[in-house]
Amino acid sequence: MHTKKNKKILIYLFLFFIIGTLNNKNLSNFHFPKINQINISGLDNQENSKILKSLEVLKRDNLFFLDSKKIEKMINNISYIDEFYISKKYPTTLNVKIQKAKYMAYTIKDNKTFILGSNKKLIVANDMKKKLPYIYGDLEIEKFFDLKKDIERSNFEFDEVKNLFFFTSGRWDIETFSGVIIKLPRSMVDETLNFYVELIKKNDFKKIKTIDLRQKNQVIINE
Repeated sequence: MHTKKNKKILIYLFLFFIIGTLNNKNLSNFHFPKINQINISGLDNQENSKILKSLEVLKRDNLFFLDSKKIEKMINNISYIDEFYISKKYPTTLNVKIQKAKYMAYTIKDNKTFILGSNKKLIVANDMKKKLPYIYGDLEIEKFFDLKKDIERSNFEFDEVKNLFFFTSGRWDIETFSGVIIKLPRSMVDETLNFYVELIKKNDFKKIKTIDLRQKNQVIINE
């Protein structure tokens, strides 16, 4: 989260100067302007409106003294937000630009379907039409992102993944859209995937259904 602070110090100095010139009587009658406009951008209209509604309570606050941590706490409770940027347009306008988390995969928890976001949060899956892999097993979120990094370091394309199966031993099976199940070892996953990519190019391996690469220097194939 980033907050623009352009000319903030000068504004505070000016404000304190104004306050300093007021006597107690005038000060008691002095009213600081409150936020009267909040602009949300970065999401679709429905999502923008939902967040705007949750931030309406800020209209009771003064923009000069608004604590950015207060906004951060409110927005961080929304699971599909990855990052957000705050800027203040004095005297009364607050702008919030939001970056939505990328959708990584579907997963099931407590008999409910969620989408795992790039922010490592689980998002309620209201839309099941997205082309995303399904993760099966007792998911450890960090383990998924470790796997994602291994895939990115390899010549294997993440877009080829149809389903992922996580095992309590800490390893994965990958099911591709071409119907192949790749049994991966716990370590050296990127190198193993590179080996698979080269192997699958050969005619003798075009029709395989399962390839077990869990053991080093050993390949077990089922057609």
